[in-house]
Amino acid sequence: MRKIHFSGLFLLAILMLAIPAAAPAQISVGVGISVHIGPPALPVYVQPVCPAPGYLWAPGYWGYGADGYYWVPGTWVMAPSVGLLWTPGYWGWGGGSYLFHAGYWGPHVGFYGGINYGFGYGGVGFAGGRWNGGVFAYNSAVMNVNTTVIHNTYVDKTVVNNVTVNNHVSYNGGTGGVTAQPTAAERAAENEHHIAPTALQTQHEHAASTNHALLASVNHGKPAIAATAKPGEFTGHGVVAAGGASHNASPNGGNRPPSNAANLNKTDRPPSGNGNTSHVNNATTSHANTTSNAPKNQPHPQNKPANKPATKPQTESKAPPKDNKPHKD
Repeated sequence: MRKIHFSGLFLLAILMLAIPAAAPAQISVGVGISVHIGPPALPVYVQPVCPAPGYLWAPGYWGYGADGYYWVPGTWVMAPSVGLLWTPGYWGWGGGSYLFHAGYWGPHVGFYGGINYGFGYGGVGFAGGRWNGGVFAYNSAVMNVNTTVIHNTYVDKTVVNNVTVNNHVSYNGGTGGVTAQPTAAERAAENEHHIAPTALQTQHEHAASTNHALLASVNHGKPAIAATAKPGEFTGHGVVAAGGASHNASPNGGNRPPSNAANLNKTDRPPSGNGNTSHVNNATTSHANTTSNAPKNQPHPQNKPANKPATKPQTESKAPPKDNKPHKD
């Protein structure tokens, strides 16, 4: 009996060695939560000033929980590695419901539903900056950076969107959704190696999901915490309310859009730097969707400058009214 017992164990061990080990889980562009009601429109807000060199912008978006949609504030985050760019998540219609496609880090920006999140994410690619020799350079035409502190900047005003078309729509497909489809370059980016959101980004989203004030049913699409200077910091002068100005005014001329962009306050865009090129390095008019050695994307059709200047430029430098109510879009 003992001989038979040991023989059985020996055969079991051989079978276990013959079975291939399970492959490690791969991070991919997964489809998460599905909802039958589309998310609210994107709130309008001013981008907080970049806290330090090396921070990249992650646009705000609508998450979904037990109590419905809640706003995850836009925030500045550190990339997990040099050369990586953030592709925002997005809601898309499919199979009879709205599905959330999670964001990810990768060497190129992939498809994010054609959603105009602003601040360089106009619907196609990313025009807010690029990696250059291991250092991230910011396009101060669409990113709110203090050029007296951050010197790796350039100005490319050709990417400023002067046309307001579906600017606030927060989902792709379905009734009233954005109709964009992935380009060949975006499909290629989806097949690249991806890295999941950082721990700070995950904590940031969790904190938003537990904040009652961020529920769409409570803030009616205009959250008091629309954007933050750093992940999870929902109080302090780095917090920006929807429809209002930042409590931390931009040091490079205030929260003002370019004078030739009448509808800039409707595109969630930051100050242009007011033409200040004293701290501009590697000035260019190209898009910044890739690392420095990768081919450059063509501008989105909606991102072409207007043919004639606006007669009454909007401003975002005004302080919020004393009753602390955000202005209407």
